This record gives sequence, C-alpha cells and structure tokens, in this order.
Amino acid sequence: MSATLDNLEADVAGEFANRMIGVFNDASLALLLSIGHQTGLLDSLARMSPSTSGEVAAASGLNERYVREWLDGMTVARVVEYDPETATYWLPAEHAASLTTAAGPGNLARMMQIVPMLAEVEQGVVGCFRSGGGLGYEHFPRFHALMAEDSAATHDAGLLDVVVPLVPGLREQLTTGATLADIGCGSGHAINLLARAFGNSTFVGYDLSEEAVGAARREAASWGLTNATYVVQDVAALDVKSGWDFVTAFDAIHDQADPARVLAGIAEGLRPGGAFLMVDIHAASRVNENLDIPWATFLYTVSLMHCMTVSLALDGVGLGTVWGRQTATRMLGAAGFHVLEVHDIETDPFNSYYVATKTIH
Repeated sequence: MSATLDNLEADVAGEFANRMIGVFNDASLALLLSIGHQTGLLDSLARMSPSTSGEVAAASGLNERYVREWLDGMTVARVVEYDPETATYWLPAEHAASLTTAAGPGNLARMMQIVPMLAEVEQGVVGCFRSGGGLGYEHFPRFHALMAEDSAATHDAGLLDVVVPLVPGLREQLTTGATLADIGCGSGHAINLLARAFGNSTFVGYDLSEEAVGAARREAASWGLTNATYVVQDVAALDVKSGWDFVTAFDAIHDQADPARVLAGIAEGLRPGGAFLMVDIHAASRVNENLDIPWATFLYTVSLMHCMTVSLALDGVGLGTVWGRQTATRMLGAAGFHVLEVHDIETDPFNSYYVATKTIH
C-alpha cells in the first residue's frame, strides 16, 4: 500500500524519524571509529588510565587538537567516558572488547573502515543506476589492504584449529603431503598459514590482482616458505585437469563475473573425490529470510557498492554478496559438487563454510 501524508500514523512517523536521526548519528560514529582504528587511538585509550587529550595525543604521536575533537565526538556517542572535573577521557574495558586489535576478528572498529571506502564510490554507483554497467576494482584502491587486514584476523583466530577440521581428512592428508589451491587468494595469508603448518604439502594461490599477489609473495618470502606459490590469474580461465587434492575459496566466488564458470573450473581442477571448501556469506537467497540478520543492511549495501558492481563492470552476472545458501548450494551442484555439510563457526559469524566433494561419475 502506498504511503501518503494524509493517512499516516503520527506516532509511527515520529518513531521512524527518530530512527533516521539515529542512523545519521551512527553513520557519523562509523567514521569516527574508522579514524580511531587507523590512527591507533582506540588501542592507545584501551591501554591508558583516564587521561587528558594532550596525554592521549602524546601517547599516540598525534596532533592534540584533532585528538580532542575526536575524543569529544566519541564522548557524545557514549563510546568514550569523560570526567569534566579532571578533563580526562577513558575507554571502558567493555567497549574496548569490541573496538581494539586485542579483539581479533571481533574488532568492529576495523570493519568500520569499509564505510568510508564505499562512500568514495557513491557518485560512481549513482551513475551506474542511470547508465548500467559497474565500477571495477580500480575504483577501490584501499580494497585489498582492508580485506587483507580483516581476513588475516579471521584466519589467525581459527583457520588451523577450527576450519581445517571441518573438511574430512584434510589435516591428515596435508600432514602426509597433498596439493591445495586457493581461488581468489587475495594477499595470501590463509595459504601462508597452511604452508607454514604443513611443510610436506604444496600450495598455490590464484588472484587477478598483482598488488594482492605481490603482498602474498612478500609474506611467504619473509616466512621462508618454499611450498607456497602465487599466480596472477583470472580464475575464470583456470585450465587445470585433476591437479589438486583440495581447493579453498574464501569470500571469492560471489563477486566473480562468471561464478558458474569459476566453480566448474574448480571441479575440473580437483582430482576425483577431492574436496572443496567454499567460504561465503552467511545469508539466505530470499530477502524476507534475511530480515533478522543483524548486519543484513550492511550486506546488501556492500553488495550494491562493491561486490555486485565489480562483477557488472566486467560484463558479469552481478551475483552479489547476498546470493545466499540456496543459490550457492544449487550452483555447487550444477558445477559438479556434492555438498556434504554447511557449517557456521563462532570465529566468523559473517560466513558459512560449505564442504563439498567432486562428484565421481
């Protein structure tokens, strides 16, 4: 039913207006949190007792006037506490638990950096509404660095101890010696962790970004790894026949231009009976089934302003971030996989972990 100003319920309208004011404030707070993470202010505050703005600035190596304005904004947002008698500020431990590097993958301030990154392309996306097409990765100069920082925290927290055991036989075979490929490897931290833990196995990462692959190679070299290699490669053009025992893809399928082709290429590259671990967004394929996901609005926004548009920029299908479990399972089956299980894990609430095997004909 369409809404008109003649038949609105005043209480409902007022409640909604107040909610929109809250959104305006919270969007502003997201920027303050992003700045606090990037400058190290949140970590500094977490280590300090109540301190003046000058003391916080000195401890952080930052300009006092900017630090004071940031602290005041964080105070009215009720994130930082302030004592007017001593003009001191502090970050409660209960707040620091979600906003500092000590929180690991639970550091929500780190995630806030995505908001200004998306805002940088707002006008370009507005143009796409009118003309179609999309914005390619070149419009997101900070994307790989932000994703590397976020995924590293997640992998450090659970890859070896939580994720590897999800795939039947993976730990045992990697210990003895196996081949594993990571599709859309980004900056390669997952592969490097696996290569360091399982020296008898060989690992290869594929990614289209020379910047990301360069970062992966540098980390591998700094760790002295000789069993991890990286290839700059459009993963839709993979041409490997039964070459891998295992394949992983961490949040890399949904933004592909041709995800069906990528999945089919993965199936071709696996040996008969080989296993595929696909990590992708925890959501349903129908919007009404996502209403109760606490961060659902974020998922559709990041889809609109990044994952969907980078696919459309390559004349792709624009699958989007929120393709959902039903579509993912169907596409895995069409590509030649049998989905064994879909896991949700505590260390990574944003994703589902699909464990699939290559169908043997």
